[in-house]
Amino acid sequence: MSRYIAITDIHGEVHKLNNLLSKIQIKPDDIFVFMGDYIDRGKYSKEVVDTIIDIGNRNKAIYLIGSHEYAMLHSNEDDYYRFLYDNYGGPATTRSYGGFNNIMKVHGDFYRNLKFYYLTDKYLFVHAGINPDYSLEEQNEVDLVYIRGKFIYSKHNLHQKIIFGHTEFDKPYIDDDKIGIDLGCGKYPNAHLCGLILSEDGTENFVYSD
Repeated sequence: MSRYIAITDIHGEVHKLNNLLSKIQIKPDDIFVFMGDYIDRGKYSKEVVDTIIDIGNRNKAIYLIGSHEYAMLHSNEDDYYRFLYDNYGGPATTRSYGGFNNIMKVHGDFYRNLKFYYLTDKYLFVHAGINPDYSLEEQNEVDLVYIRGKFIYSKHNLHQKIIFGHTEFDKPYIDDDKIGIDLGCGKYPNAHLCGLILSEDGTENFVYSD
């Protein structure tokens, strides 16, 4: 019986990622959904990406794009996104790769193939959320990686429960139609990385790094 394991907003904290993974009894048919913001702030962005790619060599893994990857990918052609990259943790990513140009040389295929969301019968996994005024097919990609309050504090019209990150909380944000699992890892020194294990029987279990 397959489980979905959702992890988001790692932000270069590879040690917290490894600690979290050590607390999960991973099964061969588990499906990992990594929901973006692998990079920036923490020291080990490259190592985080290496780790989650390695997980995908053993288990099925889906990789979504976060706001920080979006800014990085657009930073060379848009001054606004370059500002975001430079001022919200990007220099740590540059250092972890040994130079900005090395980012795409090392992991270009990974970053270019990140998805904006992953939809199942029961869940929609997305980095930030959706604009509740539009259908899933009509979503603006910027909303999918940057939206906050309008999504979080409004009901949406999808049949699926939405699993999201991007906006940090002190503990998982649980509503009847959505769950937020960003606890500020990489932004606050003592913040935990959170994983959400979703079982076929509807059980929702949270796992936390030390």
